[in-house]
Formats: sequence, structure tokens, C-alpha cells
Amino acid sequence: MPGWCAAYSCSNERTVEMRKQGITFHKFPKDDSLRKKWEVALRREGFTATNNSILCSQHFKQADFDRTGQIVRLRNGVIPSLFSFPVHLQKLVKDRTTSTSRRAEESLFMASEDSPEMATSNQQPQPNEEHGYALPASLTALKARLNEALERVEILEREKKNAISREKRAKMTVKSVLGELREKNLINEELSEKLSFYSDLKMDFVPKQGHEYTQDCREFALTLHLHGPKAYKYLRETRHFPLPHPQTLQRWLRSVDANDA
Repeated sequence: MPGWCAAYSCSNERTVEMRKQGITFHKFPKDDSLRKKWEVALRREGFTATNNSILCSQHFKQADFDRTGQIVRLRNGVIPSLFSFPVHLQKLVKDRTTSTSRRAEESLFMASEDSPEMATSNQQPQPNEEHGYALPASLTALKARLNEALERVEILEREKKNAISREKRAKMTVKSVLGELREKNLINEELSEKLSFYSDLKMDFVPKQGHEYTQDCREFALTLHLHGPKAYKYLRETRHFPLPHPQTLQRWLRSVDANDA
């Protein structure tokens, strides 16, 4: 079902293209208390979530997700925390832990120490403050703008990391992965020989239409899981290759058995 992310200023729509980019969408909790916390986190005046309201994965931390299964799920009780709010909706964020954030806040503190005028919250606005490039007159407003920029930097850094990871996986072929599996003693020479038939197959394969995999993808996945279950689990859970869930493989096998009968 299509839908738009309910977060402030977020334009992500639940589409196949978004899914290919690694962005997932999650419905608001059914629990009234937790749903209320989500609504408060959005800081949208008058907003009340419906059963169809959703948030995209860009508003959650990586630790909020459970990626052990075929479907990416949110862990119990998590609350969205990554947003790009305008200044008037900013709340001061305490105890930032990244080195970039700490350096920025230290610079801000030193600037306020060197310039008492900047730390004066009641200072009258200067004539050039109507321009976007002018610094706010008060330290509170300046720190709010800094927090907004840091939130955006964190989002962009996460997006960059995800893009690099997807690009690396897209370049991986079965041939290059077989060498790694042999080095880790997860497959023997006999299985490696069987799988070498699929050497040119991209390891970043995903269903092209709905849940339909290509014939080569099916055969490779079935062969690897049947003869090298540890290798299959390693690629799927440790290397995070989008291999089909074992239950999907069992469904394929039942379908083949039914057709043979």
C-alpha cells in the first residue's frame, strides 16, 4: 500500500524504488502509550496518527532495527529520534557523542567566551540579521541552528554509508564470494565447483517483480543452502546479502515436489 512518511518535511514515499534504496517504512504502534510518544517526537501540531500512518527508516537509529529475519523490523519500544526540524521546533540536544559534534560544541563555547556580546540573550537584532547567512544574536538560537545542522550531517553520513555498502554489494559476484567462503572453510572444493557455474551472478540480486527471483538466483540459493547451510547463514546474516529467507526456499522446494507429482 503506497503512503508518505509522516515526519516533518520528509518527502519519502513507500515505493519499490525506495525499497531498492534500502529505505523501509513502519506503521505507528498499536499501543496507545507508545503511539503517543511517536506523535510527540514528530513535533507536528495537531497531528494524530491513523492506522495507515507510517514513518520511514531514516528517522530511526541503526540500533533500533532488527535485521535478523527476512523483513526489517523495529525493536520493541523504540521511538523515532532522527529528524530535520526548523529552528523554531528545535530542542537542545545534550550529550552528543560524535567527535564532530563535540568539536563543534567546543568551538561554540570558546566563541561565546571570547565574545560576551554573542552570549547576551537579550541583545537587540542587528540590521543584517534578516539575511540567511547572519548568525543569530543569542547563544540559544545559535546552538539550536548548530543542532539542526548536526542532525542533518548525521543523516547524510548514514545515507552515504548505506550507499557505499550497497555499491560494494552490487559489484560482488558469486566468483569473488566463493573465494571468501573457501578461506573461511565454509564450503569445500566440491561445493565450490558446483557453485562456480554461477560465477557471473551478482550477489546483490533482489526480486525484479514482486517476489519473483530469476531462475539462476533460485538455483544458486537452493544449492548453497542445501549443501552449505553455514555459508548461506554467513552471507545472509553477517554479510547482509539479500538472499531469500530459508522459509522461502522451503516453499520453492514444495512447489517443485508438487509439480513433479
